Amino acid sequence: MTYQRTDRLAEEIQREVDDVIRHELHDPRIDGTYSVTRVEVTRDLRYAKCFVSVLEDDKREGLLEALKSAKGYIRRVLGKNMHLRYTPEILFVDDRNIAYGVHIAQVLSEVTKGEHHDET
Repeated sequence: MTYQRTDRLAEEIQREVDDVIRHELHDPRIDGTYSVTRVEVTRDLRYAKCFVSVLEDDKREGLLEALKSAKGYIRRVLGKNMHLRYTPEILFVDDRNIAYGVHIAQVLSEVTKGEHHDET
């Protein structure tokens, strides 16, 4: 088995998981701005680590708890939609890369504003 296959499978799982979260889960804790940023699948296809980014800090913990409690349902839907011999166990991980990028952009914006005020 090549890495290409696991990469394609990871992309497909990412799309399917995102679709299930947005259209089939009706948990009130799933709220705010969030994204399934990437999925890593083990070589034996037994586990899929789904990285989820949440922009609002106050909603992060509730959303991740809701996803962890719904992982059995999400796995069942994946198995039905993807027709795999073995549906991987899903693990949800908090991905703070986007929030960190937004923070860095804000800091850089403040620094450049400060430089413009010093020149005048």
